[in-house]
Amino acid sequence: MNKKYKIILLLLIVTLAISSYFVIREFAENKEETDIYKDLQEVVIEESSNISEDNEISNEENNKGNINSNYNLENIAKINSDVVGWIKIEGTNIDYPVMQNGDYYLHRNIYKNYSSHGTPYLAEYCNVQYSDNLIIYGHHMNDNSMFAQLDDYKKNSFYNKHKFIKFYSYYNGQTLEKTYEIAIAFKTVAYSEEGFKYYNYANFNDIQELNEFLSNCKNLQCYDTGVDIKYGDKLITLSTCEYSQKNGRMVIVAKQI
Repeated sequence: MNKKYKIILLLLIVTLAISSYFVIREFAENKEETDIYKDLQEVVIEESSNISEDNEISNEENNKGNINSNYNLENIAKINSDVVGWIKIEGTNIDYPVMQNGDYYLHRNIYKNYSSHGTPYLAEYCNVQYSDNLIIYGHHMNDNSMFAQLDDYKKNSFYNKHKFIKFYSYYNGQTLEKTYEIAIAFKTVAYSEEGFKYYNYANFNDIQELNEFLSNCKNLQCYDTGVDIKYGDKLITLSTCEYSQKNGRMVIVAKQI
């Protein structure tokens, strides 16, 4: 074998070794993150309601959500006080805590360690208890974790099987269960004049502002769900990356029921 072919063979071996290293590292990281959130899910659902006669929430707070006897975020809050809720869509991989601290959790897990998966997080200008529209971001991971399955809402058939979102908000030491019905699924472009800045609508000061938001959403919607949103409805918006276009975003808007 001449020198030229030896060099080519060596380069191929090195390339294969490097590629294998990154594949193995990604697999290991995916498994580690999966194990972390499986453990957290067990912590959340094994606890019963922490409501007692000496620690009842007010009627005003209770009207914003139902006290849930199966989910309790108190132990999660002991791990990390930045937790503000838990998001779950039955029949999907979306079953995660929701944090709030700017975009800190874009590349951090709940233990504040670096993670390419990050952790779903609530926009910093949203208030988990009082905002009209809770805007939650999550990564679109190649292993189908985090908010990757939001991309499946491009298909009406997927929507028909997964119409509802559970959000367990954590406020003042209490876990409140809220159910949302998905009303609009659309894709847009971020960081562009042409794109719809849906993330600017955390509160609606009047019906005109709501109608402006809804008009833009429906102009981009993948299909008509037939679910109406009225002024005064509480909304939740989930956002993730969408790869059919540069800086694409897949967005789901749902209303509390």
